[in-house]
Amino acid sequence: MIPTLPGHGFSGPLTETGWNDGKVAAALAELMTRLGYERFGVHGGDHGAFVAPRVGRDFSERVIGVHVNALVTFPTGDPADMAALTEAEQQRLAAMKQFQDDGSAYMNLAGSRPNTIAQLLADSPAGQLGWIVEKYKEWTDAGHELPDDAIDRDKILTTVAIYWLTDTARSVANYYYERFHDYTMFAPNPRGTVPTGVGVFTTADFAIRRFAEKAHNIVHWSEFYSGGHFPALEAPDLLTGDIREFFSGLTR
Repeated sequence: MIPTLPGHGFSGPLTETGWNDGKVAAALAELMTRLGYERFGVHGGDHGAFVAPRVGRDFSERVIGVHVNALVTFPTGDPADMAALTEAEQQRLAAMKQFQDDGSAYMNLAGSRPNTIAQLLADSPAGQLGWIVEKYKEWTDAGHELPDDAIDRDKILTTVAIYWLTDTARSVANYYYERFHDYTMFAPNPRGTVPTGVGVFTTADFAIRRFAEKAHNIVHWSEFYSGGHFPALEAPDLLTGDIREFFSGLTR
């Protein structure tokens, strides 16, 4: 089952506030209940890399395991952890800093002024196209010159069309606002107990295992040298193979 997040695509637009990661996680767990699944596994990337671990933390008695790609990990502040970083991990940390400094304006705008960006995107299909395709250009595997070298152009246009035809620009932008203003996002949380697997792909993936293990029960870690931020579209065989490998090793 592949759900669309509330407020995105065919699950929107939303008409009420409060849809943060916790509420979305609860809605997805309820969906699984209504479909008749008492036990289940979860996979997520991008927003899903926040939501999937939240489902695992809030409904640990029901979740077999959590698999993510594009997991965001933060430095622990421990000098020993920083000193132990490999050269590749140092490069990922530097890339994350570069993203924060030069690539996160879209997120800060949506997280602080969602209604403003919603008016712009809802008024112009060309604006909606440019807003999304820019991210495909920046976040797909850097080995490709153009985003449609990494992902079929019709799939990119279909994604943009779904945003446009469902009029979900505001709901999508508001999701960032809800996350930025959710105090539980920044409050200390106990380390997750559900078995967690991580797939790390190239380009815009900054996950560092020693940091991830502080927050999650990491039992599986794979690193790939192709595919970018959208492996389900760029390298589906690698992603599905890693998901299968992870869940095949878990006790149901």
